[in-house]
Amino acid sequence: MTTKSVLREVREIQLATTLIQLGARLQFLESEVQLSRERLVRLYKEIKGVSPPKGLLPFSADWYMTWLANIHSSLFFNIYQHMAQDASAQPLEPLIKAYEMYLQQVQLQGETAILDFTRAYTLVRFHASKIVQLTSCSRCTGKFITHGYEGRNRGYVCVLCRPPSRAGKPSRSRQFTELVQSEGAGNASATNRAAADADAAPSPAPARRVNAR
Repeated sequence: MTTKSVLREVREIQLATTLIQLGARLQFLESEVQLSRERLVRLYKEIKGVSPPKGLLPFSADWYMTWLANIHSSLFFNIYQHMAQDASAQPLEPLIKAYEMYLQQVQLQGETAILDFTRAYTLVRFHASKIVQLTSCSRCTGKFITHGYEGRNRGYVCVLCRPPSRAGKPSRSRQFTELVQSEGAGNASATNRAAADADAAPSPAPARRVNAR
């Protein structure tokens, strides 16, 4: 095996390790990492201590429209768009960095992560396929995930400005709400502050996730 191939394999293993730690499913790993299925399964078991979960990947955009999921999805995707502006980045780099920052910000605000990595990746694909879009709130001007078929809805009011009655009193902090709205409003300084906070903070353990299937 040549030095070049060894280094390439090391990079693939490092990529797979990062993705597994973030919660990537085996189907995603097989499509994005140049390692055999057998090696990916072994690596997954070594890192997680269990076999990879089975089942289909998310296929419906409706999940992203529910109250709490929409808040977290909108926060993540606004961060992702900012990260994706770096033309020199590797294909998966914006996705990985944006999801890591999303988890860090959720933890810093004392919240629980609702969006898992698989749904984050699926959201990026849905947006690329115009199944979902970002729509500006007519009140706070933040940008939130909506169905792609809705087109430009100038009277749209986001789930933060008009939460559903069944939501009750939100447990999210005021700072978290302001973070979501400022990210959605295209406030680059908010993303930069978030990046600075993430760099200053110790690397957190994976945030608690809610099984919102």
